[in-house]
Amino acid sequence: MEFLGFPFQGPRPKGCPKSRHGSPLPKLRRHFFVLGFLALCLAAGGQGSIRAQSDSAKEYQIKAAFLFNFTQFVKWPDNSFPSPDAPFDIGILGDDPFGPALEETIRGEEIENHRLTVVHAQRIEDLEGCQVIFVSRSEESHVGEILSQLDSRPILTVSEVDSFARDGGDIDFYLANGRVRFEINPHSAQRCGLKISSQLLTLGKIVDP
Repeated sequence: MEFLGFPFQGPRPKGCPKSRHGSPLPKLRRHFFVLGFLALCLAAGGQGSIRAQSDSAKEYQIKAAFLFNFTQFVKWPDNSFPSPDAPFDIGILGDDPFGPALEETIRGEEIENHRLTVVHAQRIEDLEGCQVIFVSRSEESHVGEILSQLDSRPILTVSEVDSFARDGGDIDFYLANGRVRFEINPHSAQRCGLKISSQLLTLGKIVDP
């Protein structure tokens, strides 16, 4: 399978860095790998265009890769982790649309010695210790309540619910001409103590709350 001419090995493009035995690549080298991958994902044209609702598996492989790459361009406060070796948790709230794609994408990956894991829950209270929370479409009617409950916690909130970023979330996915794009609300992230790289901001569509 290819995405924009970029071959996938499972859900992961070969050009996307995979640490050997879980040890991270040099930080600068890894940074440019993932930045290049995000740019390729957003490039116009190519073989990887997906037709809305026609290839769900490919769509969520791409979104899983995006979700992993977002973690490379966001800085969390030092007190976001209870210990230096605590896991970096990506929470899925509600129905999980990724299937095995997300867990396969992050397998063996670390961020500054924090091993990436996926946590599933039906209640936001069970995910408040996560660093990233993906809000499923199944929770669309509760978005306002969810964001209010998280308030100013240092958690990157991501969703594919329409207008999620405009309504106070941090990042949302949308399809444009059959391609996965994303919107970013930098004000919301900053209010929660998160620092989004200017390089990531140039790749997303900036929206105001």
